[in-house]
Amino acid sequence: SYVDVARRDGTALAADRLIAAGCGHIATIAGPLDTPAGQERLLGFQDAMARHGSPYVPSTEGDFTRQGGEQAMARLLAEHPDTDGLFVANDLMAAGAVTVLREHGRRIPEDIAVIGFDDSTAARDCRPPLTTIRQPVEDMAAEMARMVLAQIDQPDQPPASVIFEPSLVIRDSA
Repeated sequence: SYVDVARRDGTALAADRLIAAGCGHIATIAGPLDTPAGQERLLGFQDAMARHGSPYVPSTEGDFTRQGGEQAMARLLAEHPDTDGLFVANDLMAAGAVTVLREHGRRIPEDIAVIGFDDSTAARDCRPPLTTIRQPVEDMAAEMARMVLAQIDQPDQPPASVIFEPSLVIRDSA
């Protein structure tokens, strides 16, 4: 049994927001591609951008850490300096990307809009505060605890899954 968030729905919310903001050169920093979250968030974002008429989205891989976001953003800027919209697979990497963007004189959101994923404390502590895709972690944890207790009470119960819907949290970065 497991609990998760509808990752592709979340990435579509990010793509929609960047397009609505008028971004024309959108890129992404993916999470580790050897993880389901990294794969799903990249593929979901690419699908959503293709639906908006952009079949190619420059991307680079990070490792879900702030330092990984800094390194990935430096690579992305070197290869795609005209990037004006960025989706990052988690808030920690997005905060790292913001640091590098500011070091390169890029204003957020005036020069580049940035969107993260998770709605973690990193999103609220970032300067500017990060627009992000929220996964309802508290609700997800409560549901997982309920499922575990139900499994203990009824060990023969078949596996189940609960998928939560993400939401867009608009702050100052996009």
